[in-house]
Amino acid sequence: MISTDADYDIVIIGGASAGLTAAIYSSRQGMKTLVITKDIGGQALLTDEIQNYPGFLNISGFDLMVKFQQQAQTYGAEFLYDEVNSIQTRENSFIIGTGGRELTAHSVILAFGKTPRDLGVPGEERLKGKGISYCAICDGPLFRNKTVAVAGNGDHALQAALYLSGVARKTYLVYRPKKLRTDDELANTVMGLPNVEVIPGSTVEEAVGETKLSSVSVKTDAERELKTIEIQGLFVEMGYVAKTDFVKDLVRLNEQKEIVVNDNGETSMRGVFAAGDVTHVPYKQAVISAGQGATAALSAYNYVQKLKGKTAVKSDWRSIKPVNN
Repeated sequence: MISTDADYDIVIIGGASAGLTAAIYSSRQGMKTLVITKDIGGQALLTDEIQNYPGFLNISGFDLMVKFQQQAQTYGAEFLYDEVNSIQTRENSFIIGTGGRELTAHSVILAFGKTPRDLGVPGEERLKGKGISYCAICDGPLFRNKTVAVAGNGDHALQAALYLSGVARKTYLVYRPKKLRTDDELANTVMGLPNVEVIPGSTVEEAVGETKLSSVSVKTDAERELKTIEIQGLFVEMGYVAKTDFVKDLVRLNEQKEIVVNDNGETSMRGVFAAGDVTHVPYKQAVISAGQGATAALSAYNYVQKLKGKTAVKSDWRSIKPVNN
């Protein structure tokens, strides 16, 4: 468990290529590092085959992101599966709010890319982290031998159902399209699993439970009445959306609401760095995001070292002025 009053050297917001690489570099430099993210892998999880990441002729986005996380954890990086909704400044530190808790850090790296989309149904906000998850990889093991449901569409939902079939006793797939593609290998695999029940043409209308999730109300195209499904876990797989509004008063954004950075990953706010798809840097590729994450982490490390009155990393980086508001 992570103490609500714990101080971190660097808090990284986002758990995909940029954030996980930043965590590797930050924790390896001895920084007390926390990654806050709703899921691990982000949009990379939508990719069955990555053939242009150096060192791998062919690897799935899932497998690549798992390797990133494992490497970061090897060096001591901590993970909190939550969503940041506020960042406040105070002298030489930042206060990061995640709804139910506040954490402090000397430096922040914004690497959240695009955030998992909410269902937008009654009960969801109250039961987040109390049975509702946005990352099957992260939280699936918590529901071993229990009954769960996946709500979503596309390959992301299918992959979550496939993964959970090996963990949960039973998995419902509440699938928005009216039918699965029978010519698709992944869809056929999921439909053939004995402990997965696919409910096509359906949506979750409400999450039910007092202190934890107990059931969901499901509506299907074929039936007008709502159907109640008793479950202990709900995994939301509705795609991703960019959410930079909570930092619009903290750092400079461009017209596309992307965070503007310089070559060192510095934003317009001293002590705040950014990397990956959330920045204005072109070419949204995993390898580019990873490189940005490494740069942001080393820049944040130098910043924290200077705050502590210690020697920063020597480098051949040219001097670059911070981004102006």
